[in-house]
Amino acid sequence: MSKQEIKIEDIIHGIRNKQYSPVYYLMGDESYYIDKISEYMAEHILTPEEQEFNQTLLYGGETNIESVINAAKRYPMMSSHQVIIVKEAQNLKNLDKLSFYLQKPQRSTILVFCHKNGSLDRRKKITLEIEKHAVLYESKRLKESQLPAFIINYLKRKKIAIEPKACELLASYVGSDLCRLSGELDKLILTLPQTANQITPEHIEKNIGISKDFNNFELKNAIIEKDIYKCNQIIKYFAENPKNNPLQMTLSVLFNFFSNLMLAYYAPQKTEAGIATQLGLRNQWQSKEYMIAMRKFSGVKVMQIIAAIRQCDAQSKGFKNSSIPNADLLKELIYYILH
Repeated sequence: MSKQEIKIEDIIHGIRNKQYSPVYYLMGDESYYIDKISEYMAEHILTPEEQEFNQTLLYGGETNIESVINAAKRYPMMSSHQVIIVKEAQNLKNLDKLSFYLQKPQRSTILVFCHKNGSLDRRKKITLEIEKHAVLYESKRLKESQLPAFIINYLKRKKIAIEPKACELLASYVGSDLCRLSGELDKLILTLPQTANQITPEHIEKNIGISKDFNNFELKNAIIEKDIYKCNQIIKYFAENPKNNPLQMTLSVLFNFFSNLMLAYYAPQKTEAGIATQLGLRNQWQSKEYMIAMRKFSGVKVMQIIAAIRQCDAQSKGFKNSSIPNADLLKELIYYILH
């Protein structure tokens, strides 16, 4: 397996089996997995007694690479290993100096860098050396289409089920911020009645404040069905509750859907399975809405809709001194989509 293919499961499996690398570099735009890996390491490599003298937490903005290397060269006290975790590693300067340590790392040290909100340039020499001598893991943001699978798997590990509509509702409302999404899921689990083991749309409406009838998920469905009356009801609700229904969130949901719909036209097999493969969907039932939409919208119209969504987004941000209220921008956009 090449370094580029390393997954969180590979790292956790190695730690669980005491197969340690002297250096781990965790980077990427999705902080959720970086936190999960570093937290697992902090909790499972050393015993609580060993952690007191052999576990060190540093911050990239408060230290320098020389100090990190010097700490890594120390020997553990009454333990086979020491663990050094460097948070906010993206703030470290002169990372190139790590190159010398990588050539001959201290084998009793497990050095972990947590680099968030971006990644190292893979063309640079230091990145290539980390890739060669250490574990280089890149945590990428999930696509919108992957969020339902994340929700289902997260809850499955806690022996909780979720209705498909509730799953889509939560995914469209929270978006791809996995830290926030996992937090909302934990909150829902805590508020479940003792006799219940399934999350429903009603449960989400009561505990998170998302209307089960007037939300981006229902707006998308109404658009697919070309239900003008339902669309107008939802738009009116959004206009009356702008804080809970920001325009940017709605545009993101619509843009992702119509972008995927455009890709669906190029699926070699226009079946549920074929479209699921084309879009990278883990559940075939997610393909149904695209199959319905393909019968309602032509490829040319979809391209025009994508352009209209982009224009609406630009206008909402003041492009060309636009001062049209967001509620009116959304109203115009939905009218264009439906006609």
